[in-house]
Amino acid sequence: MSSPHLRALSCDDAASVLAAFQADPAHMALQGEVTDRRSACTYIELLTDSAEGNCGFALDVGRRCVGVVGINAASQHRLGWFFYWTHPLVRGRGLASAAAASVANWALTSRERAGGGFERLELGHRADNPASGAVARAAGFLREGTERRKLLIDGQRIDVHTYGRLRWDPPPRTAGLALE
Repeated sequence: MSSPHLRALSCDDAASVLAAFQADPAHMALQGEVTDRRSACTYIELLTDSAEGNCGFALDVGRRCVGVVGINAASQHRLGWFFYWTHPLVRGRGLASAAAASVANWALTSRERAGGGFERLELGHRADNPASGAVARAAGFLREGTERRKLLIDGQRIDVHTYGRLRWDPPPRTAGLALE
């Protein structure tokens, strides 16, 4: 079995992405709408649309996508909206933290992107999801605030904790994964 690593996300991962959405529909609903293989491929195409500046990585364990780390870019500002998720079966193992740290490090140090790369990454997570906050902090993000009652979920208003990481912030101590 191959070691956990990151690789480019592709439509070949549609079945795995669909399986993650089906395994935890309540949690994954905020990630988008994926209900079949076709919508999974559409979701992947959106996350990997380089013309829009987006990039998506598959967290690969045993040659199977078990999670995604991505960035939706606002290239004119050299900033990106950072996100991550994992299949419920692999949560709690530190894989999301390692994957997020690796992608954030790459995004903030890579000069491959037009305009010289990202200078700022941002993310937000539901206040009632402390595990996501732990991943953000492990990836070197600093908490910047709380957006009160931002999301409407199941008829309830939910606070969102916001985080940012700048190119000049020190890298996290979290061990990363190989980007292949």
